[in-house]
Amino acid sequence: MIPTTTPKNIIWVFGDQHRAQAIGHRGDPNLHTPNMDRMAVEGISFEQAVGGCPLCCPFRGSLLSSRYPHQAVHGHEIQLDPKMPTVATAFNEAGYDTAWFGKWHVDGHHESEGRGAHHIIPPERRGGFKVWCGFENNNSQWDSWVHGGEGEKAFHYKLPGFETDALTDLFIEDLQKKAKSGTPFFSVLSVQPPHNPYAAPEDFMGMHNPSELELRQNVPDIPRITKKARKDLAGYYAMIENLDWNLGRIRAILDKTGITEDTWILFFSDHGDMHGSHGQFLKTSPLEESIRVPCILAGGVPFYEHPVGGRDIPMNHVDYGPTSLGLCGIKVPDWMMGTDYSGILLRNEPKSPYPESAYLQLVSPTSHHNSIDRPWRGVVTRDNWKYIVLEGQPWMMFNLNEDPYELANLAHNSLFRKERRHLQNLLEEWIEKTDDTFILPEI
Repeated sequence: MIPTTTPKNIIWVFGDQHRAQAIGHRGDPNLHTPNMDRMAVEGISFEQAVGGCPLCCPFRGSLLSSRYPHQAVHGHEIQLDPKMPTVATAFNEAGYDTAWFGKWHVDGHHESEGRGAHHIIPPERRGGFKVWCGFENNNSQWDSWVHGGEGEKAFHYKLPGFETDALTDLFIEDLQKKAKSGTPFFSVLSVQPPHNPYAAPEDFMGMHNPSELELRQNVPDIPRITKKARKDLAGYYAMIENLDWNLGRIRAILDKTGITEDTWILFFSDHGDMHGSHGQFLKTSPLEESIRVPCILAGGVPFYEHPVGGRDIPMNHVDYGPTSLGLCGIKVPDWMMGTDYSGILLRNEPKSPYPESAYLQLVSPTSHHNSIDRPWRGVVTRDNWKYIVLEGQPWMMFNLNEDPYELANLAHNSLFRKERRHLQNLLEEWIEKTDDTFILPEI
């Protein structure tokens, strides 16, 4: 049965650098994520969701604006145009209360100018959120600062304890106020973990022994790589389990305040983390561990009570805003570039009008260690093909159905010339559709 009514509120909860493979229901044997797993059972897990630019600032710029990185935030420490409307703008115009808690990272602050945790973002550059309590950037989860308000009500203080726990406390306090008001709301919790440094509260850290972890099959057996991967993953998994516990706290408060059936909750991440796969670490790579993100939607009537064919939706960073508006019955504004997938989710609409692929980009490489040092573009398709190019040069092509660990690069294999031509055509369509200036290779 298809529900006749849908929730009016929506919550986003997302971490930073949480790869899709690091969740219990996706098969990772190293950790327990009962709350994420329960959401996946009761709701829908978008197995093909991607971080369309696997780098914090560009992803967040696209998430907020529903425009692609070259149209919004093209690289690291680049400011989102304060005049650009955001997803909060659209919800505000629909009469919603809007709130943001946590990491922002689209104000263009450079760490060379001082810690992002102490950079004060003025109200006019907070995306239009009515309640805003956050920070630009912070890579020290035990020394996290938040600011917000304006004028005499402005504040800036250090959070007590671990960042995810303290931000969730603030988020829950605000949710309780919203539940009492009865006004529909759009609220976001954006936490830094499981971003490095990989450390969590002792109760969670104690659950993971680096020597006992099972590495992915594409991590080469090279001591310097496996040693680092194991050490980092122990803290990484601990932070994810802590995030899962806090996700459970949020769901519990929805139950306690009686608004569970009125509230969508969307859990995701901005991008992943390589952790030694293919000998690489961190992000900006188009490989699976870097671009694939968890994306789970639950709320209202459980999805298992009616058929839904949306698990293979190639959800991208520009699609969260339009889809969230559609789930709440709000018209998607014309300035949003992303796709509203709510029709598939709520009405089982056929997939033929929707994109066959998601567009991937690294527009402006960083100078960070363990990062890709050239611009690239690519697509991943609904039927699990991936194609990535450098300027003027094919780079990678994988059939992920038969090769989920990306061990056989088919980009230069003449046997797959037809598939490469099809994928190149899809990529060319995205470049033209989005007015990108990237130079495709001749094939």
